[in-house]
Amino acid sequence: MASVTYSAGIDHVSGALAKPGKSGQHSCEKMLLATHRTAATTSNKCNRLYLRNAVKRNSPLSQREIQIRNRFTAVAQMIKARKADLSKLTTDQANFRAQKNDPDGAKTMKAYYWKICGAEYDQQHG
Repeated sequence: MASVTYSAGIDHVSGALAKPGKSGQHSCEKMLLATHRTAATTSNKCNRLYLRNAVKRNSPLSQREIQIRNRFTAVAQMIKARKADLSKLTTDQANFRAQKNDPDGAKTMKAYYWKICGAEYDQQHG
């Protein structure tokens, strides 16, 4: 994966560096977007640069895509509810610390929640 390094003195850039124009001789359909990751991560490569094309989907969502989107929504709601449940917080923190250094263990609490809630969803929905 490529990473972005800016000139000396610039740590990060976030936002649109170039936007597609609506009209005129210099209009284009591409957008240059720079992002700086602020969320918890295990990587020190936090700067990304994207070239975004203006595209429109031609086909409807497949059944598999709908299932994936539904799973994501359901697991995100499960995580939100679990984080708000104070009766599970101490146990979750202890279990997270116990598995954190395992080879396949989640390295952040957020990843741990996605792992256990995702497994719970998969078990319920076969």
